[in-house]
Amino acid sequence: MKNVNIHEAKTHLSRLVEEAVRGEDVVISKAGRPLVRLVPVPAREGARPLGLLAGKVRESEDWWAPDPELEALFYGTEDEEDPEDVVVPEKPRRPR
Repeated sequence: MKNVNIHEAKTHLSRLVEEAVRGEDVVISKAGRPLVRLVPVPAREGARPLGLLAGKVRESEDWWAPDPELEALFYGTEDEEDPEDVVVPEKPRRPR
């Protein structure tokens, strides 16, 4: 097991990472007290297979059909008044 202090670890991080990848046990300490251990990330076993859910997920027939409620929120409805025809009452003035 290789024990190094934080300053040395910052200075030689690349070398310490390579040693950890090769299987050497590297421990980083602060004031002589071990804090962390460098360990290699395990390699993936082969490529991830594509299509794991093929044939298991189905769409309903109307999945891509427009939603009338959602379209009304964005585009309004045909029976709504034209904004130019809407009369907005004036705000009453406060007496001074």
